[in-house]
Amino acid sequence: MKIKKGDTVKILLGKDRGKEGKVEFVLGKKQRVFVGGANLYKRHVKKQGTLEGGIIDIPKSLDISNVGLICPTCKKVTRVGFKLVGSEKVRICKKCKKEITTNAKA
Repeated sequence: MKIKKGDTVKILLGKDRGKEGKVEFVLGKKQRVFVGGANLYKRHVKKQGTLEGGIIDIPKSLDISNVGLICPTCKKVTRVGFKLVGSEKVRICKKCKKEITTNAKA
């Protein structure tokens, strides 16, 4: 997977085009990502027992092709490549050719 949890991405298409945010989690098989503060929809909810009613914001997923990774080194929207370093596969930025690291705490 080219985009991982904790990566900073820019939204390229959709109603939130141009916004930047961190990836909260990735749905691998469906090729979808949840970006913090983006693609929020309103939902009217009725009161149920102890839960209060009202209008709440629901985050929805974005297709992975509609977001671009922002390289932590060169700060540009870039494509992701892979390179073998020793016996491990590492993500690299296609623009500055540096290694992409994620500081996500799983």
